[in-house]
Amino acid sequence: MGGVGKTTLAQLVYNDGIVVEHFGMKAWVCVSEEFDVIRVTKTILEAVTSSNYDTKDLNLLQVKLKENLRGKKFLIVLDDVWNESLGNWDILKAPFTVGACGSRIIATTRNHRVASIMQTVPVYHLQKVSDEDCWSLFAKIAFYNGNSRAYPELEKIGREIVIHRCKGLPLAAKTLAGLLRSTCDVEEWDNILKSELWDLPEDKNDILPVLRLSYHYLPSHLKQCFAFCSLFPKDYEFEKEKLVLLWMAQNFVKQPKTFVKQPNSSKPLEEVGDEYFHELLSRSFFQKASGSKSSFVMHDLVHDLAQVVSGQFIVRLDQEKQHDISTKVRHFSYVPARYDGLGKFQAIENAKQLRTLLPRTSLTYEHFISKRLLDEILSTLRCSRVLSLSCYCIRELPISIGKLIHLRYLDLSRTNIKLLPEIVCTFYNLQTLLLSNCSSLTTLPEDIGKLVCLRYLDISETNLTKMPMQMGRLKGLQHLTNFIVGKCSGSGINELKEFDYLCGKLSLSSLQNVNCGNDAFKANLKKKKHLEELVLKWGNTTEDSQNEREVLEKLQPHTNLKCLTIENYGGTRFPNWLGDQSYSKIVSLFLNECHNCFSLPPLGQLASLKCLYIARMNGITSVGQEFFGDVSSTKPFQYLETLHFEEMSEWVDWQLFGNGELSQLRELWIVKCPKLVGGLPENIPSLVRLEIRECSGLMASLPRSCAAGQLVLAGCDGVGLEWQGVSSLVKLHISNLRSLNELPPELCVLTNLKELTIASCPNLLSFSSDGIPPNITNLKELTIESCPNLLSFSSYGIPPTLKKLSIQNCEKLVVPLSAEMERCYTSLESLYLRRCDTLTRLPLDFFPNLGSLIIDSCKNFETLSIVDGRGLQILTSLEEVWISYCRSMVSFPQGGLPAPNLRRFVLEGCLKLQVLPEQMQTLFPFLESLVLTNCPEIESFPDGGLPSNLRSLRISNCKKLVDRRREWGLQRLPSLRDFDLGVDEDVGDSFPEEGLLPSTLTTLWIWNLSNLKSLNKRGFQLLCSLESLSIFGCPQLRSLPEEEFSASLKCLWIDNCCQLRFLPEKGLPASLETLHIVDCPQLQALPEKGLPPFLSELEIESCLLLKSRCQRDRGDDWHKIAHIPFIVIDEEMIS
Repeated sequence: MGGVGKTTLAQLVYNDGIVVEHFGMKAWVCVSEEFDVIRVTKTILEAVTSSNYDTKDLNLLQVKLKENLRGKKFLIVLDDVWNESLGNWDILKAPFTVGACGSRIIATTRNHRVASIMQTVPVYHLQKVSDEDCWSLFAKIAFYNGNSRAYPELEKIGREIVIHRCKGLPLAAKTLAGLLRSTCDVEEWDNILKSELWDLPEDKNDILPVLRLSYHYLPSHLKQCFAFCSLFPKDYEFEKEKLVLLWMAQNFVKQPKTFVKQPNSSKPLEEVGDEYFHELLSRSFFQKASGSKSSFVMHDLVHDLAQVVSGQFIVRLDQEKQHDISTKVRHFSYVPARYDGLGKFQAIENAKQLRTLLPRTSLTYEHFISKRLLDEILSTLRCSRVLSLSCYCIRELPISIGKLIHLRYLDLSRTNIKLLPEIVCTFYNLQTLLLSNCSSLTTLPEDIGKLVCLRYLDISETNLTKMPMQMGRLKGLQHLTNFIVGKCSGSGINELKEFDYLCGKLSLSSLQNVNCGNDAFKANLKKKKHLEELVLKWGNTTEDSQNEREVLEKLQPHTNLKCLTIENYGGTRFPNWLGDQSYSKIVSLFLNECHNCFSLPPLGQLASLKCLYIARMNGITSVGQEFFGDVSSTKPFQYLETLHFEEMSEWVDWQLFGNGELSQLRELWIVKCPKLVGGLPENIPSLVRLEIRECSGLMASLPRSCAAGQLVLAGCDGVGLEWQGVSSLVKLHISNLRSLNELPPELCVLTNLKELTIASCPNLLSFSSDGIPPNITNLKELTIESCPNLLSFSSYGIPPTLKKLSIQNCEKLVVPLSAEMERCYTSLESLYLRRCDTLTRLPLDFFPNLGSLIIDSCKNFETLSIVDGRGLQILTSLEEVWISYCRSMVSFPQGGLPAPNLRRFVLEGCLKLQVLPEQMQTLFPFLESLVLTNCPEIESFPDGGLPSNLRSLRISNCKKLVDRRREWGLQRLPSLRDFDLGVDEDVGDSFPEEGLLPSTLTTLWIWNLSNLKSLNKRGFQLLCSLESLSIFGCPQLRSLPEEEFSASLKCLWIDNCCQLRFLPEKGLPASLETLHIVDCPQLQALPEKGLPPFLSELEIESCLLLKSRCQRDRGDDWHKIAHIPFIVIDEEMIS
C-alpha cells in the first residue's frame, strides 16, 4: 500500500548512526515501475565508488561492482520495486554474492509477489498506523505547536477526518494536515471532511483520493508550480533556490494583488517564490531529502500526481527512451549522455512552443554536443524561457542563441565557454545567468549592464580578472556571487551602491584597489540586509595598513549577516563593528592571512557564533581578554561548536578563564602553532574531537572533563598523555611525538577505544611492559606507521579482538609470530605490512579469518608458510593477496596455498621469486584476477595451469615468463575475458602469436612494448569474441593488421604510438562502435575505404595531421567520417 511509510522507515534505517558505522558501503536506488537491470546496477556501482560509469555493458558494470563489493559488508536499499520477474532479480543479484557475511539488501514494495520473489528472510508487512497515532501526526502539523485543545470544534472534525479519510496512512494525515493548517475556519474543515471528491471512482493512475483532494484545493498559482516539478524523475533531489528561479523564468511567480496595488511595498519575486515553495512543503507536496539539509524530494505517489496533472505539457526523457511527444509540450527535461546527437532532440523538433530545455546533468563526467547541432536546436527554441547547457564541453555559443529573445534563465555552468558573445547582452528579459565553474571564462561582456532584468548572476569558480564597466546599471540584481574590485571609477566598489536587495553570498576580491574608506562606504554594505554571507579579500600585501583599516571599517555589513570571511587584510587591527554584540546572527567566521593584526576582536560577544576559523595571522602573540570580550555582561562563545587555529607562527599565550566559556565546543583544532606554550581549556564537556598538530612548544594537559570521541596528537611532546578525562575516546591518533619512548600504562582507561594509530614516533622503542592493555576489548583497528626504532609489541601481543592491523615503515619491529601468539590473530580480517624488514616469513595458519593480505616492500621477507598437518580449509576467508616489492621472496608453502575463496592475487616486484604457488588450478577455484608485474625470474605457470575461473590476467616486465608464452595454455581458460601485457616485454616485432590467446577474450590491453612493430594477423584471427582493444605507448608500431580484427570488435583505442602512419587500408571491422586515436602525430590519413558504417563515436586528440584532414565539410577525410554521429577532435565535438 502506498503512503504507509515504507520508504520513510527504510530511510531511518539507512541513515541511522549505528547502521552507518556497521556497513562499509551503502547505496540507495529508486527502482520504480521499470526494472532496468543496467540502470539499477549502474546506480549501485556509482554510489559505492563515487564515480561515474558511462557504459551500458551489463557485464562490465557487474564485474566492476563485484570488484568493489568483494569482501565488504554492504547495505543496499532498493526502493519502490515492482519487478515480478525472477530472472531479472537473479541477474541483478549476481554481484551481491561476493560481499562479506552480514551484508544486507532492503527492498520496499507495494506488491507481495515482488517481495516473495526477492525474499531470503520473512517479509515485513508494514501495517497502517493506529487512529490515535495518525491523529497525533495530523495534530502536530495542523495545529500550532500541536495544541488541538485550543480548538475543540476543529479537533472534533479533525478526528473524524483522520478516522474516515486518512485510514491509517501517514502520507494522508500529513497531506490533509498541511491543507488545513492555514485556516481555522470550521466550515472549511467540514467541507474537506464532506467533500464529494472522496466519492469519485478510483483513479486509473492509482492516485490516492487524499492527494487529489489536496491538489484540488491548491491555489491556481501553486498548481502550475507543482505540475512543473514532474520535469524531475522520482527520488530526484532538488534545491529550493534553483526551483524558485525556474518558476520565476516561467512567470509562475507573481506579486500578490495587495502589492500590485501598492508598488512601493512590493516583495522581491524570490521571496514570493520562497513562500510558494514553503506552502507546497507545508502541504506535504515536497519533503526534506533524507540526509540533506538543503535538498528536497517528492514522495513517489505525489510524483505520480504531478505527472497526471501536467498532462501533455511536460515531458521527461529518461535513459534514451523515446516518447511520442505532443506539439503542445512546453517543458522538456532529459538525461544527457556522454555524446548527445540529433536523435535525442528529434522528439521535440515540432514543439514550437517549447519553453524549457533542461538536461539533468551528472557532475562526474563531461557531456559533448556539437556546435552545429546546438545551433539547429536553438534555432527551433524561439519561445524558450529556460535553457541549460550545464556540463557540456562547449567553448562558444552558436549564433542562433541570439534568437532566444524571451530567455529568462540561462545556465552555462561547468562548460568550457571562453567568452560570452555580446548578443547575450540583448536578452532584455534574462533574469538568471549561471556561469559557475567555467574555468576558461576570464571576462564578461562589456554591455552586460543592459540586462536590466537580471536578478541572479553566479560567477563563482571562474577565472574572471575584472568586472565589466557600469555593473551598477543592474539595479534589479538580487544575487551576485563575486565582485572583483577594479581601479577605474566604472568598475570600482561604488558600483555596488544600488544593489540594496542583494541576498545570499557575496564575495568581494581585489579590495586593495579601493582608494579610501569613503569609496568603501559608497558600496553601502550596511544597508544590504538580505546578505547572509560576505567574503572580503585583499589581493596582496599592502604598504598602507591605515588605508586598509579605514576600508574595512567602512565595509561594515548589515547585522543580519550569518557568515563572514576576511582574507589577506593588511590593517593592524580589526574595526570595532567586528565582534559587536549587534551581530547576533553570525554563525560562521573565518579570519585568514591577516598578517599585520596584533590582536583579535572580541569574538566571544557574537551570541550565535558556532564555527570560528583563525589562520596564518603572524602578528598575533597572545589571545586573552580581548578575544572573549566583556565576560561580566555576556557569557562568551556560548554556542561555539568548532574552534580552529592554524599556522599562527608567533602565537605564544592563550589566557583562559575556566568559567565554562567553551561549554558547547565540539571540535577544537590547534595546528602548526610552534610557539604556543599556554594551557588548553580544562572543562569542555561537549567536546567530540580534539586535534593538536605541530605545536612543539605547547606544555599542557588534556582537558579533565570532556566527552571526546576522537583525539589527534601530532608533533606536540609537551601535551601530557593523561587519559582520565578522555575515557570516552573511540579514535586515537598519536604521531610525531619525539619524546615518546613507550605507550603509557594509563592507556588502560580507554575501554571504548576502537581505532588506534601511532605514527612517526622515532624514539618509540616498545609498548609498555603490559602492551596494549587487555581490557581494551573494543579495539578493532590498529595502525603503526614510521616508528623506525620500535622493536616489539609486548609479551601479550595484540588484542585478540583486532580486525584490521596495519604496520608500515617500522624496519626494526618484530611481528610476534610465536606459537603462543596465534590466539592474537584469530579475529583479524585485514593485514597490511609495509617495510617491516625483520619479517622473513608469515605463518598463514595464524590467520583463520583473514580476508585481505598485503605485504609491501619488506626487503627480507622470503615466504608464506603453513604449519605441517593443518587442513586445507584454514584460509577460507582469504579473498585478496597482494605481495609487492619483496625482493627476497623466494617461495610459497609446499603443496600450495589453501585459499579456496581467493579472488584476487597480485605479485609485484618480487625479483627472486621463481615459481608461483603449486596447484593453483585446484586450490584457487574462484580466482578471478591474477597480476604478475616485475617478477623477472618466474618462468612458467604451475603444473596444471591456471584456475579455470580466471577472468583477468595482467603480465608486465616478467621476461622469462613471456619468453615461454607458448607454454601458457591460456586456451584452457574458458572464463578468461581480460588480458593485459606491457612494459618492455620482448615479444619481437609482432604480437600475439597464433593460438596464444583464447577465443573467449573480450578485452585486450597492449602497452609500452618498445619493440612491437605490428600486430600479428594470425594471432587475431581466433579472437572471435574480442570487443575492446587498447594499444598504448608502442613507439615502433607502424601498422595494424588488414581485415584480421574480430568481427565482434566494438572499441579500439590507440594512444601514444608515434610511428603509426596508417590504419588498415581495407578498413576496420564493421562491428566497431568507438574509435579513440590519441597522440599519434605521424598518422597521416584515415583508410580510403572509410570508417565502419556503424561507428558511433570517434575521438581524435593531439594528432595534428589527422585533425586538419577531418575538419568538418572541408577536410580531405571528412567524407570518410561524415556518417559518424559523434566526432570529438581535441575535446570539441564537431559532428
